[in-house]
Amino acid sequence: MKIITGKIESAQKIVLYGPEGIGKSTFASQFPGALFIDTEGSTKQLDVARTQAPSSWTMLMSQVAYVKQNPNICQTLVIDTVDWAERLAIDHICARDNKNGLADWGYGNGWVYLAEEFGRLLNALTELVNLGINIVLTAHAHLRKFEQPDEMGAYDRWELKLERKTAPLVKEWADMILFANYKTYVVTDEKTKSKKAQGGHRIMYTTHHPAWDAKNRHNLKEELPLDFKEIAHCIQTRQ
Repeated sequence: MKIITGKIESAQKIVLYGPEGIGKSTFASQFPGALFIDTEGSTKQLDVARTQAPSSWTMLMSQVAYVKQNPNICQTLVIDTVDWAERLAIDHICARDNKNGLADWGYGNGWVYLAEEFGRLLNALTELVNLGINIVLTAHAHLRKFEQPDEMGAYDRWELKLERKTAPLVKEWADMILFANYKTYVVTDEKTKSKKAQGGHRIMYTTHHPAWDAKNRHNLKEELPLDFKEIAHCIQTRQ
């Protein structure tokens, strides 16, 4: 048995999610040697390298397989967005089993089959990471009412806009989950005591909070400007 000690440098698996228009695609475009699989047409105004937009789950998986066969075509593979990719997976399994939706299988099996199919994509992306290719998955965010099972009350929580069994898979798979949002400052007028929202700076959160999911393994500050330079030192580049 071979014992390996010390840090192991590797490509990164990154998830960036946030509300519409926050700048997820622009952020992802700054990764070294980025190649986009643009599932929703969000990169039309960006000067980036991209594949043909996948029209099916089979086509998307074939594009990932092509990158594996030709690992020198990019240093970073971006799937923008992963929730639109999930729609392709849903259409695929529904067509395969002649169903109209995930609920048609009964007993929650539709979500299980989706998770199995999506797991194949994550496994294929991990193979690219092992070849030294960084993976970036962008995703939309949505608010969900969350109730603590052992406490009174509920609160709104930002989550990945993915199905209930797919989201945990993506969160476990990722090395880094970044939540991007606008930070608004509330200012109180001293005379009238009225409150007014100002600012709206774009920031990203890097650690878990009751109101959102986030994580990192690089001791990043909890809150950073939404700028690739803030995490550039964490990203591997091939020579």
